[in-house]
Amino acid sequence: MDWQSESPELWAFLESLHRGEILSGTVAAIERFGVFVALDDGPDHPTLPGVGFITIPELSWRHIDAVTDVVEVGQRISCEFLQFDTFNAEARLSLCAMQPDPFQAFADRTTVGQELHGTVTRVFPIGAFVEVGDGIEGLVPFVEVRGMPAAGQAEAFQSGDKVTVVVTDIERPQRRLSLSQRQGAPAAGEASQDS
Repeated sequence: MDWQSESPELWAFLESLHRGEILSGTVAAIERFGVFVALDDGPDHPTLPGVGFITIPELSWRHIDAVTDVVEVGQRISCEFLQFDTFNAEARLSLCAMQPDPFQAFADRTTVGQELHGTVTRVFPIGAFVEVGDGIEGLVPFVEVRGMPAAGQAEAFQSGDKVTVVVTDIERPQRRLSLSQRQGAPAAGEASQDS
């Protein structure tokens, strides 16, 4: 669809926005892929409930299980404008940009080689995610698990397990934390591999 000719008022509004601008509106609809926002100053979208759209990763700095953990239909919110999505004629927005990034604060006080205690949150074939701070998760790749062959490592972890890990890498721009259990001391209740 040629949005520029079909809805010139909408197109002009979206073109007038600048990255970093703060926009307010009301959550109009929640979908499995994100949230539509009816912007206070925006015109009606011809086919969608709002001209603003927030993707799931832009809702919160923390891992969320459901969109409704963060917003509800009818809720008033303020967001940062990220970009004009010309294909969908939407203002792409970020709700998490309105809050400090907890990962950056964590990275400021954490060093590579530091030992941390955490809780396994999710287990995948490639590794286990461990929460080591308030909403801060890192990946323990199964190649990094102390004293275990690669096969069968997924079965050794369960959500809720308490583990001791060592920070092996902190990637600030990507917000990625790499962890190792091979270098860490056994957590409470774990048998030492050396005895």
